[in-house]
Amino acid sequence: MLFERGDLVTRKSYNNDIVFRIEDIVDDTVILIGINMRLCADAKIDDLQEYEAGEDKKVEDDDSFFSKLNDYFNIDRNDYFYLPGRILHIDGDEEYLRRCLKFYKEGNVIAYGVHLKEDEMPSNIGTYLEDLKPDILVITGHDAYYRKRGKSDEITSYKNTSNFIKTVVEARKYEKAHDKLIVIAGACQSNYEALIRAGANFASSPKRINIHALDPAIIALTISLSDRGKDIDLLGILDRTKYGASGMGGVITKGTMYIGYPR
Repeated sequence: MLFERGDLVTRKSYNNDIVFRIEDIVDDTVILIGINMRLCADAKIDDLQEYEAGEDKKVEDDDSFFSKLNDYFNIDRNDYFYLPGRILHIDGDEEYLRRCLKFYKEGNVIAYGVHLKEDEMPSNIGTYLEDLKPDILVITGHDAYYRKRGKSDEITSYKNTSNFIKTVVEARKYEKAHDKLIVIAGACQSNYEALIRAGANFASSPKRINIHALDPAIIALTISLSDRGKDIDLLGILDRTKYGASGMGGVITKGTMYIGYPR
């Protein structure tokens, strides 16, 4: 079968578990980007199978994730007014960024989105922080853990963890306090411990598994709409992501939303 850029496919060698979009084809090797997972992979053409909508491994509706958050936010709209935290979302994938910005819009929070390749993030993040002065920073895109390259604690074993680490370090030069700038970093299979040590409040992936495209946005939106004067419900936030504490982890911090009265 002939495949083209943009086709949706799965990999037979992985039991067709993840739906990918074909990003590029080089000879008989295909570069793949996950539709729901922040994963970049490659495969041989003969390992691919065309994806048909309606199969068991369906592409999830983003709206289903937002509906799961509705019960988390107990906001009295009658008497009080609310000023949610501002989000700056830096993403290595333009389509994921679009989906995340739509997600933030559904939550009625102010969010700025920037599409940058992962290796461009460290040198550019300072400018965006100075210009936009966000309360919450999301640093994400694509990543992968290559087990054949080395152990899980070796940064060279990861596709983009080193770029995310450098970006977090630069962000902490701008603001050292974890409560003044909430940093959420990483993508599929990223080195969680290294990102936390670098200064992230939240990071992926404790169990080196794939994460959903919206997982960083779920964390960011929840913190944006959490009371600035109270500690967040850490376990409650992680439970709202696709794979819970296996995919995302972090430290207890405070929310970023001001609450005022009267409306």
